[in-house]
Amino acid sequence: MKALMLKEYNKFSFEEVPTPEPGNGEVLVRVKACSICGSDIHGFDGSSGRRIPPIIMGHEASGVIETLGPGVTGWNSGDAVTFDSMIFCGTCFYCRRGQTNLCDNRRVLGVSCDEYRRHGAFAEYVVVPQHILFRLPQGMPFEHAAMLEPLAVAAHAVTLAGIVANRSAVVIGCGTIGIMIIQVLKAYGCARIIAADLEADRLERALKSGADFAMDPSEETFGGKVLSITGNRGADLAFEAVGATGPVRTGIASLRKGGTIVLVGNLAADVHFPDQAVVTRDIAVLGSCAQTGEYDNCIDMVARGVVDVGSIISATAPLSEGESWFKRLYAKEKGLLKVVLIP
Repeated sequence: MKALMLKEYNKFSFEEVPTPEPGNGEVLVRVKACSICGSDIHGFDGSSGRRIPPIIMGHEASGVIETLGPGVTGWNSGDAVTFDSMIFCGTCFYCRRGQTNLCDNRRVLGVSCDEYRRHGAFAEYVVVPQHILFRLPQGMPFEHAAMLEPLAVAAHAVTLAGIVANRSAVVIGCGTIGIMIIQVLKAYGCARIIAADLEADRLERALKSGADFAMDPSEETFGGKVLSITGNRGADLAFEAVGATGPVRTGIASLRKGGTIVLVGNLAADVHFPDQAVVTRDIAVLGSCAQTGEYDNCIDMVARGVVDVGSIISATAPLSEGESWFKRLYAKEKGLLKVVLIP
């Protein structure tokens, strides 16, 4: 099969590799679409330390089951599917509690690190275990289905925040996850959504995605505007979708006393944290990792048109052109948000 192989940092090779064979409880999926995640971009240059070459990256994907491995039940060749990016064991302490995203033995598709290597879906075929498969409704475009993994990440963050209906929320960072958080908040009945980003085109996209207000957090008037919108108290909720000191501090400063911030971004390993502001204002701080149990709801929201994942896709392109699109995303080309590669 053909695959986009990261041969060394900042260098891909579109090459012929052996087609994987499904083992016990696994299926071989013919990949129809796979989108480029921000974590793949950080893997491309080696900054994440979790894409050690050689590796086939890619975990936001959809396709059709080609063949079944031994012991697979409930699935057939030809079934249209998507799948979670995280392979969980199902037997550890956290899996038994339903927290499969925290599995002690988890393996992520398209990741290679010191502990393991698991090739991903920037290829014609990928092998995945049947317990992370999800059936696609008839007629859902494969490009849209490839967006279900990041949508589930966004939905998990919103779920962690608790009740969002009739509340106010600030979303800091309007990349893919931030835009999806805005759409999920809107679908769940959030009363006032304030989007914050440094880029004007992203703020415009946030407004089109359901945000009621969109502002540059670097402007001196930002804090005052948030207060004005929220009855001079501050927002009930904040979602930080960048993962850096500045956005985290902005999110905390935007909250009312007793508010909640959900940290979703994962850019920096450490941030400078305003401990005193959190403690003296009784702020709840939550970390959000991947997803656990949100896929079915996300499939339903996309199928019903409640969430428009198609609006996030900037381009679709052949997998053979993957390296050039990686470089354009890495260079932060204006107007590019989500690129879907087609094997």
